[in-house]
Amino acid sequence: MALSAQLFWLFILAIPIASVAWTITHEEVFSEARHWCERNSKECRTLLRRKFFYLFTCEYCFSHWVTAFFLIVTRFKLLFTDWRGYLIAGFALVWVANVYMSFFARIRLDVKRERVEISAQEKAVGERWADSKKPD
Repeated sequence: MALSAQLFWLFILAIPIASVAWTITHEEVFSEARHWCERNSKECRTLLRRKFFYLFTCEYCFSHWVTAFFLIVTRFKLLFTDWRGYLIAGFALVWVANVYMSFFARIRLDVKRERVEISAQEKAVGERWADSKKPD
């Protein structure tokens, strides 16, 4: 595969990796399982079990496992056609996916901040309107 095609697929494959890793580690649909894993990552007796459960609570850690799954399914390799291509592709996909997740987190933070500001402005306008309607 040409280098340009490899780079294209690198940036495309990172999208579902980021999506799966973010959804499982942050979104409400998996909150019960995530909270259970968080609790086990703190309360399990053995270090190995604590670290195993921690993998499901950290988007960076979990993205390595999602990437491994996608590499098995797609057989995507970067720069080399042997095992080195898988190794380089794996770390490159994790990196790009985490850049995507950082962008997404930043956008969500900006949207939340704007919602809070709009809510505060609406409340202030409502209070001024209520004050203007009070009889003197």
